[in-house]
Amino acid sequence: MRRQIAGFEVFPIGLGCMSLSHGYGPPTEPAQAEAVLLGALDDGVTLFDTAALYGFGANEELLGRVLSPYRSQFMLASKCGIFREDGQRRIDGRPETLRRTCEDSLRRLRTDVIDLYYLHRWDKAVPIEESVGALSDLVAAGKIRHIGLSEVSAGTLRRAHAVHPIAAVQSEYSLWTRNPEIAVLQTCHELGAVFVAFSPLARGFLADGVSDVAALHEGDLRTRMPRFQPDAYAQNLRLLEPYKQIAREQGCSPAQLALAWLLGRDARIIPIPGTTSLTHLRDNIGAAQVHLSATTIAALDALINTDTVVGARHGGASLTEIDTEEFSERT
Repeated sequence: MRRQIAGFEVFPIGLGCMSLSHGYGPPTEPAQAEAVLLGALDDGVTLFDTAALYGFGANEELLGRVLSPYRSQFMLASKCGIFREDGQRRIDGRPETLRRTCEDSLRRLRTDVIDLYYLHRWDKAVPIEESVGALSDLVAAGKIRHIGLSEVSAGTLRRAHAVHPIAAVQSEYSLWTRNPEIAVLQTCHELGAVFVAFSPLARGFLADGVSDVAALHEGDLRTRMPRFQPDAYAQNLRLLEPYKQIAREQGCSPAQLALAWLLGRDARIIPIPGTTSLTHLRDNIGAAQVHLSATTIAALDALINTDTVVGARHGGASLTEIDTEEFSERT
C-alpha cells in the first residue's frame, strides 16, 4: 500500500500544507492548523509538503513549531526559488540565493536537513543547470537529502537530471488538469523520478467544495484563474453532478474518487491534497482504500478531460512563471 519516494517509504497520500497559511484567504487559526497537522501524523500521513513562499515563511514556521518534535516520523518536503524580499514576491534561482534561502528554511522548520527540496519555479534568467548545481552542493553539505523540481517541462527535467538525479517532480495534476500526461509523466518514469500531484482535487472543484465562486474570499487565488470565472465555472459545474453520481455508485466521496483515480494511474504518483479541516483530511486519507475498475476509470476520463473543461488553469502573469507543456485549452 505504501509508496516509495527518494528512498523513503511513505503513505500513498501526502499533505499539502499551503492552504493552512496561504492562497485561499486568511490563514487558518493556529489551533486548527495544529490539529490538522497532528491529525495527519496520527492518521499515518508521512509526507508533509511546504514552501518558503507559503505565507512568506509562515507555513514553514508552523510546521517547525508543530512537527519538529516528531521529525523522525515523516518525510519533510519544502521548496526554494520563490520568496518575499523587501515586501516583494520574487523568483530567484541564483546559486547564492538558493543557498541563503535554504538556511532560512532550515531555521524556520527547526531541522538540520530537508528530506526533499524542490526548486519551486525555474528562474528562466538562470540556466537550470546552475540552479540544480547549487542544490547538489546543498546535498553534499548535508543540508538537503534529495532534489525536486516543480512545474517544469520534460526537457528541463532532463537537463536538470544530467547535473544531479532528480528525485521528484511536483506539478498540478487531476482529472481536470492533464498537462503532465503530455510528456512529464513518461519522462519521470524513464528517469526514476516520482511524480507528486498538487491540487489533485482541482482546487476544491472535485471535492464539491466550490458551490459559488462569487462567494470566494477576495484573497483567494482562484478568483484570478480562468476556470473559476463565473461564465466558465457555470459551464464546468455541468460536469459535477454526473461526477458525483459516479462517486455515489462507487460508495465513496467525490474527493476520494478524484484521489483514487490518481492513485490508480501509476504507483509512482503521490497526490498531496491540502485541507484546513480534520473531517476532510480523514476523508482524503480514506481514498487509499478505494479501488476503481477499468470501466469506472474510463467513465471518468470521458467525463472530465481537456476537451470538456472550460478555461485554462492559469492566466496572465502566472503562465509566464511555469515551464510545463500546455494544452490549447478551451476558453
